Amino acid sequence: MENTLEFPDLLRLIDERSTAFRAAVASAPSLDIQVPTCPEWTLFDLVQHLGEGRRSWAATIAAGPAALDKSAWDGAPAARREREALLAWSAASTQELLDALREAGPDRGCWTWWGTSQSPQTCGAVARHQLQEVAMHTYDAQVALGAPQSLPDEVALDGVDEFLSTCVAGTAPWPHEPAAVDYHATEGRSWRLSLSAEGARITRLPTPGTAAGEAPDTADASARGAAGELVLAMYGRIPVDALKLDGGRRLFDLLLAWDPDE
Repeated sequence: MENTLEFPDLLRLIDERSTAFRAAVASAPSLDIQVPTCPEWTLFDLVQHLGEGRRSWAATIAAGPAALDKSAWDGAPAARREREALLAWSAASTQELLDALREAGPDRGCWTWWGTSQSPQTCGAVARHQLQEVAMHTYDAQVALGAPQSLPDEVALDGVDEFLSTCVAGTAPWPHEPAAVDYHATEGRSWRLSLSAEGARITRLPTPGTAAGEAPDTADASARGAAGELVLAMYGRIPVDALKLDGGRRLFDLLLAWDPDE
């Protein structure tokens, strides 16, 4: 499926979202405040999770297509409780990830957990997913401060495509009746999720009024909203009812309850 963002853009946006994340942490009244969208975590826990994850992925990228021996990053420095030191540790974690991605380039093979999805097992695909992880956790930090901000448009549009391709599409059988679910971003891009016993597949729908092809058959259900709203709903940050739903919400409830990896 066509990517929305090129590799240099992905790296730029990972850096930008990481900077926004640290700005939120720096302005928080305490590192012990709870994160409503990650209810078991404090803000410190969120910083620790994001930083450790970026260091782990940096080591995974450096290891290449083989599964990572986790001992390769066992000696990594731990997160510090003091805020200034914690922010410096967080920035260094992001830099390790960006350095590893730049060194590898977008086409190099890389171990990933999404082996049977529509996303390739490449460093470019890892960069796409890392952008979304950083974007979601930046949103989480902002929610903890009571000041959530909309996702940047380019991050959100690529996020819908990336989530559906990586986290949903795959060969795991859909355990219910076959169905088609459409997602429409008000920015003018649409996707169809086709669900069957053969798995889940994503296709990009033609833009209305173009010569890309005939309009597809009507879906069993559809969701419409700004791309940022679609992504936040996909990741469970806002309720699906925040979107404009057609065809009822039953299919969306089934999707939320479905774990293709089980």
